[in-house]
Formats: sequence, structure tokens, C-alpha cells
Amino acid sequence: MSTVQTFEKMLERGPDSALLRYSLANAYVAESRESDAIEHLTKAIELDGKYSAAWKLLGRCYFEIGDFAHSAKTYEAGIEVADGNGDKQAVKEMRVYLKRANRQLTDQSKGQGGA
Repeated sequence: MSTVQTFEKMLERGPDSALLRYSLANAYVAESRESDAIEHLTKAIELDGKYSAAWKLLGRCYFEIGDFAHSAKTYEAGIEVADGNGDKQAVKEMRVYLKRANRQLTDQSKGQGGA
């Protein structure tokens, strides 16, 4: 049984939790299934809006599928959450990733403007 299948079975049996959703999403990411991970990270954040790691991984998933606008918005929200938690390392990392997402947005708009 794969890691994804293990976490899916755990989710079926319940109870639901932010950690379980994050773990399942992380397993999806390990299989390069970022689109599948987004649903579970979104649910993890609904269950625990202060879960910095979930915000960070959600921003990464949006980035990996090329949705740079959602990636940037997610990192902005995640930075606020992590800062409120005192999670300085997560803030630092998400600021780096936010710059990358914004750079991609800028590059996209330049490419579209020149077409």
C-alpha cells in the first residue's frame, strides 16, 4: 500500500484533522500530484488556519501547477499567519517563494504585453 493510500484510508476512517490532510497532501506532492494536494491543503487550512506549513505547501503547489497568482496570494496570507505564530523560518522561506511567484507573474505579463 502506498503512502497516499495509507493516508486516504485513515481519512476514510476518520477523524479528520489538519495534520492528516497535510500529511496526505505531502504524500501527493511526493508523487508530483500537486493538483490533488491542493484540495487537502485547503481543507487543512479550513481546519486550522494557523498551520504555517500547510500555507507554505499550498503556495508551492499552486506555483508548481503554474498558478502564480494563487501562489502569491497564498504566500502573502501564509506569511501573515506564520508571523502571527512567531514562526520566523516559515516567514523567511515564504518571502523567498513569494518573490519567485511575483517574478513569474511579472514575466507572464511582459510576455502577454508583447504578443
